[in-house]
Amino acid sequence: MAPHARNVTACDISPRMLEAISAEANRRGLNNIAPQAAAAEALPFPDGSFDFLACRFSAHHWRQVQTGLREARRVLAPGAPAMFIDVVAPAAPAADTHLQAVELLRDGSHVRDYSAAQWLAMLENAGFSVDRLTTGRLRMDFADWTARMRTPPALAAAIRALQNAASDEVAAHFEIEPDGSFTIDTLLVEAF
Repeated sequence: MAPHARNVTACDISPRMLEAISAEANRRGLNNIAPQAAAAEALPFPDGSFDFLACRFSAHHWRQVQTGLREARRVLAPGAPAMFIDVVAPAAPAADTHLQAVELLRDGSHVRDYSAAQWLAMLENAGFSVDRLTTGRLRMDFADWTARMRTPPALAAAIRALQNAASDEVAAHFEIEPDGSFTIDTLLVEAF
């Protein structure tokens, strides 16, 4: 987004993520990105501060997702668009349970992946009007997926054990591969 905007505020609660954002901005020669440490549930900006808001693969880490979505709506100017992209929980209970377990083993900051229906309800409850919803599938390379979060070897092994013990239904849904790589469901929501 930064090449197409005058100013970008990159907000995250994690200092490590903010450092990564700054390093990538420097690498790309982008000087219009301002990192800001804050929880999604308590954004330090006045009402109507932003003309656009994008949230990419982070809401499943928020402790109070409904509060975070209300904050997102609050800081947007009236009628300004928002885009939310995240992992989406499968409708089948066994697949949902499997996903939540492997996500938590990989990263202790994981709270919950929500279903598409939950996303729609939460966005509407936060004051958004959903314009478009797009679902997709995203392959996760197991080695890269665990390395990015520095998942300890014992927890990576626990994930592999869960994958190996998964029912045929769960293994098919996630397209679990021999090396542990798998495919997740994603959701992109455009709202105002």
